[in-house]
Amino acid sequence: MLNYKTFRPLIFKSNPETAHSVLEFLCKMAPKIPYLLPFLAQKSCIEDTLLIQEIDGMRFYNPVGLAAGFDKNGTMIETLSALGFSFLEIGAVTPLPQQGNPKPRLWRHTFEESLQNAMGFNNDGTQSIASRIAEVYPFCIPLGINIGKNKVTPQEKAIEDYCALATNFQSISDYLSINISSPNTPNLRDLQNQDFLKALFLALREIYSKPIYLKISPDLGLDDILGLIEVSIKSGASGVMATNTTTDYSLVKNPQSLGGLSGKVLSSKSAEILKEIGKVYAKKTTIISVGGIFDAKEAYKRIALGANLVQVYTGLIFEGPLLAWRINQDLKELLNSEGLDNISQLVGVDL
Repeated sequence: MLNYKTFRPLIFKSNPETAHSVLEFLCKMAPKIPYLLPFLAQKSCIEDTLLIQEIDGMRFYNPVGLAAGFDKNGTMIETLSALGFSFLEIGAVTPLPQQGNPKPRLWRHTFEESLQNAMGFNNDGTQSIASRIAEVYPFCIPLGINIGKNKVTPQEKAIEDYCALATNFQSISDYLSINISSPNTPNLRDLQNQDFLKALFLALREIYSKPIYLKISPDLGLDDILGLIEVSIKSGASGVMATNTTTDYSLVKNPQSLGGLSGKVLSSKSAEILKEIGKVYAKKTTIISVGGIFDAKEAYKRIALGANLVQVYTGLIFEGPLLAWRINQDLKELLNSEGLDNISQLVGVDL
């Protein structure tokens, strides 16, 4: 197959949001081309007993998933599944369609292999996305939905938005992830408090019977993070996703003044937070690590620090469509070299 990095400079000459729109179009077209997706799946999908796990009632044939934000509207599910991911997370989805923030709102930091986005939950809304997913669900791999409130929804009615989303996706998703940690919706991060999360998860558990994960910000203090996780789990959360993007703009040389950073500049911070979460919750609840994972070495590190699963996004932009295959292939070699029978045996060993 073609070496992605030979033509990446050409892709990077275009506006990043335009490039993503072109990619989305190609992914929507791919299922219509005979034999293309089976060919991609044959090259990209690795199924081996070393990598298979059963977690929260879901089967993951490898530990690598695609994080929310890449397929915001559920238009690329079939093609992305052929690239070797064991689960996909759609969204963020809001109850009503939302245009998001003014453009430009997505920037590459090529030297740092990172992105900065201020998208603002741009999506087609629940009705369109749910009808799209219903056409393919149940799917061959778990499909998660990342949910958030609309920008125009006042804080005191935020729970209504999350509950409406849970209701609409109850029968056509395998899990939810709760997004109150994006920096791109005004005041959204103010919802990162224990009173709100307790009320939210108790309300969601009346509606949604499948796993629900809390996605946290890397910009909170450790005590705050652990406190939010504790109250969420006691109130019905199935686990935690660590972490969302960061607003620590000192991590790049030429930052914009808005949005969140992802990619390699987030890697160290995300791993440090994961380690502290893992010390308390590894093997007690589900932990999904996301933020700056570009290769098997980093994925292996995150699992050894307590993660059950990992997610990628920015790494896919910089490393190309064979990223999941490459991580899983190299993970197999690492596991074999350690004499492990299954990747679940690696969880938390470095804590």
